[in-house]
Amino acid sequence: MIAKRFSAGKAVIYFLLVLLSASIVLAFWHLLNLSLSPSHIATKGGLLLYPREMTLDNYARVIGNRYIWLGYKNTLIRTAIGTVTQLFFTAMGAYVLSKRFFPHRTFWTFFIVFTMFFSGGLIPSYLVVKNLGLLDTYASMILPGFISAYNMVIMRNYFQSLPEEIEESCLIDGAGRFRIFTQIILPLSKPILATVALWLAVGHWNSWFDVLIYISDDTKFTLQIVLRRIIITGSKEILDTSAAANAAANEATVSSEGLKAACIFVTTLPILCGYPFVQKFFVKGIMIGSLKG
Repeated sequence: MIAKRFSAGKAVIYFLLVLLSASIVLAFWHLLNLSLSPSHIATKGGLLLYPREMTLDNYARVIGNRYIWLGYKNTLIRTAIGTVTQLFFTAMGAYVLSKRFFPHRTFWTFFIVFTMFFSGGLIPSYLVVKNLGLLDTYASMILPGFISAYNMVIMRNYFQSLPEEIEESCLIDGAGRFRIFTQIILPLSKPILATVALWLAVGHWNSWFDVLIYISDDTKFTLQIVLRRIIITGSKEILDTSAAANAAANEATVSSEGLKAACIFVTTLPILCGYPFVQKFFVKGIMIGSLKG
């Protein structure tokens, strides 16, 4: 019975998962080969399963461009500040909602969850940011979406799964609520903190629409906006900071397609490198944070 159940159900699921994974890996592999290919190969089109000729001129042009490094700086600042502050204040709000003694806890939970289904819209959000004087600042990238209702609910459910006896013993020893939260609850909540931190970091790293709306100073553009301009408006117009000096030297090896592929790899590499370090917490944090209601 077990063998039949495995062959009929799990085999199909495993096959679909392998097929999905292969399609994702194949797309990245094609982009990698495209970014390493000279112009006469990259412009032919089609799927590249292996590099027929290799060149690093595409990466040299991308890495040597100041807009890429400005985008990296702005994205790193946004991701670091946004992830740390949002994670701490979301955890603090979730901790309060997880306590039975909190007055009107059900009402405030519903009030927060209500924002997951209804929002004020783009125009009111822009007017609020503008009237607060936050345009062309890093705060406009972080404050409008500072608290995520979904993340708060997930963290609240996780905090409810922790034994209350731990906090009671700390209260008997004279510890305050804030000290219990920072020195006891947060260290015990590493799985859910790592999970939510990954969500926040990836969200900030990939975000571009709010920058497009609130930021007009090109020195504060994040990496995704730079990548968007390169892909949509043409890579050579943006990446050629000294076109007269470099165009003739690199025209034979550098192409728009290769530059776009190199830009995509440069922008996604930090997230790909950081994910394995938090992967061990991911499943545990999601499971524990989603079961207890």
